[in-house]
Amino acid sequence: MAVTVETLEKLERRITLTLAAADINSEVETRLKKLARTVKADGFRPGKVPMSVVAQRYGYSVQYEVVNDKLGQAFNSAANEAQLRVAGAPRIEQKNEAAEGTMAFDATFEIYPEVKIGDLAAAEVERVSAEVTEEAIDKTVEILRKQRRTFQLRAAAEGAAAGDRVTIDFEGKIDGEPFQGGKAEGFQFLIGEGQMLEQFDQAVRGMKAGESKTFPLAFPADYHGQDVAGKEADFLVTVKKIEAQHLPEVNEAFAKGLGIKEGSVEGLRADIKKNLEREVKFRVLARNKGAVMDALVGVSELEVPKALVEGETQRMIEAAREDLKKRGVKDAEKAPIPAEIFQPQAEKRVRLGLVVGELVRSNNLQAKPEQLQAHIEELSQSYEKPAEVMRWYLSDRARMAEVEAVVIENNVTDFVLAKAKINDKALPFDELMAAGN
Repeated sequence: MAVTVETLEKLERRITLTLAAADINSEVETRLKKLARTVKADGFRPGKVPMSVVAQRYGYSVQYEVVNDKLGQAFNSAANEAQLRVAGAPRIEQKNEAAEGTMAFDATFEIYPEVKIGDLAAAEVERVSAEVTEEAIDKTVEILRKQRRTFQLRAAAEGAAAGDRVTIDFEGKIDGEPFQGGKAEGFQFLIGEGQMLEQFDQAVRGMKAGESKTFPLAFPADYHGQDVAGKEADFLVTVKKIEAQHLPEVNEAFAKGLGIKEGSVEGLRADIKKNLEREVKFRVLARNKGAVMDALVGVSELEVPKALVEGETQRMIEAAREDLKKRGVKDAEKAPIPAEIFQPQAEKRVRLGLVVGELVRSNNLQAKPEQLQAHIEELSQSYEKPAEVMRWYLSDRARMAEVEAVVIENNVTDFVLAKAKINDKALPFDELMAAGN
């Protein structure tokens, strides 16, 4: 019998499902008999409980299960017969009227949309590039030096200067009243490294150990502490200790300490350059991939199924709760997170996923085994034991699925770049690295 599909609105469809009451009753009876073999009841031995007792106790729940199972089978059969690609779970409601001896239900659902990808040659994509300069290597060396710096007490007569580590006591007041987080003892920070507000940093410069000072400080309007944002406080600061930093020399000992086998400064710089080039490559790829995906969606037409957006929104909410849980937030699983916060991003993800899926299917852009292997090899090169990392990826289906998704995205990126109008732009190294933070 042909399935009648009713079109409601855009992607929404409805079909009527009919179940024979005799089939339901027969299946319920079969399941209750099977259940009776193991069910326990006071006054009866296991397997000897009368069917009337079993039916009274479990009949409703078993019938509910049977109806749900039958509806699922009927819906899948009808959707397959009508050649429908169902998006999300159907909403099923029982109808008041049905033929004698039957139960009728309306199944309302959405289908996957037709995705129309326009002329990729008309799409414009900004493709960025960047190079690792000697200056970038120099900055990385300085970072490595700072990570291994030591500190020594300054002479009592010397004031605090940029780069020094100071230990202070401080107390802040607004309109003469203390405020939360405005007081600390034995607090340490490095002058000139952005760890404190600039006014606070500047006020401590030049102070000597044992010296106290009171100064005003205006909190920025966008300060993270909302209770004090945009307000002015008076701070009393007492310097307890000043330590001057000492950076290690860049020599063979420094290089060996960083694991450079030959222990040469040239080898250290070459290793830094290699690592930076790998990081630049991934950041450039990520940025260009984002530009490609935006352009791809821009030339595509489709309706987005609400059910898929709702599902993606729910996954994002659960991920947010899991993140809160990892941060130690109490009752994170019950945190009230409004769905509307994630809906725009969820819709964007679903739309992109549908467009990319269509492009992959229609142009055979699936990940090939050799591409997966090459990508894993590249990822593993940044680790001390690449072979172990490769085994770690290859031994887990979930991790391999993630790799496959990345490779497919790369294939899509290359495919679009080969057809779109490209605007090449060379980015300074610092700008590229800052954009990823």
